[in-house]
Amino acid sequence: MKTRLLYVICKQVACFSLWPILAFAQSPDLSQNLEACKAGREACDQSKLSAVQSADVVLAAHARNVTNCRNHYDPCDLSKLSEPETVALAVAEHQRNVSDCNDGTQSCDRSKLTPAEARDSSAAERKRNVAACQNGGGNCDHSKLSASEAEAVDSARQQLNESDCKNGLGHCNYSQLTPSETKSVAAQEHQRNARSCENGWDECDHSKLTLLEARQTSYAEHQRNLAACKQGEETCDYSKLTIPETKALADAEHKRNYTACLRGRGYCDASRLTVEETRTLHPSD
Repeated sequence: MKTRLLYVICKQVACFSLWPILAFAQSPDLSQNLEACKAGREACDQSKLSAVQSADVVLAAHARNVTNCRNHYDPCDLSKLSEPETVALAVAEHQRNVSDCNDGTQSCDRSKLTPAEARDSSAAERKRNVAACQNGGGNCDHSKLSASEAEAVDSARQQLNESDCKNGLGHCNYSQLTPSETKSVAAQEHQRNARSCENGWDECDHSKLTLLEARQTSYAEHQRNLAACKQGEETCDYSKLTIPETKALADAEHKRNYTACLRGRGYCDASRLTVEETRTLHPSD
């Protein structure tokens, strides 16, 4: 009898000892279920929620519905909005439509604008059309321009064309240039070609250089080649070096080779060393 009683007591003690472990193991599942319910996911099990948790889930679902309605997301249930929320939504919808109309987006519904807002929208549309015409945009409608706007657009387009021609852009139309503009563009093109030649750019046309520009270009080309040879670059053309430059480069290379052999770092060609230099490398020989 005592043995049986002792067994029961020990079993109860073991159960109470394991209870915190079991509770800890279940709590993450309950927490995940609560998050799933708040997020409206299918994994939610309403039967596992406490009364307080159920109330939190209801609030989360309501807030999610408000957000969906505001952003045109599905699902949105307008009948579940409170009166203040419905009013706030109507105000936001109206302002969004006003902005869409002023920006010229396809979602604009002009029928919902007030007379004043419609006038503002028309004025914004007119400004956009003028800007498109001035910049050569595809949305330009010349028929909607007033006489003064058309004049301003023509002036802007003339200036833009001149700028394109001066900068060598593909939109240049030489036939629309005035005589003075043609002369100015030609001067800019000449300067641009001179810079290209001096810097070794592909756009260079040597035949268009003056004698002074040709000499400057030749000097710049020589200096670039000399720098390439000093750096050992593949673009170096040794045949274009002067005799003093060739000797200076040879001396510099000889010194580099000796230093490499002496320190044991870098490319070393022992066959190019003098007898004295070879002796310094092997003083005991």
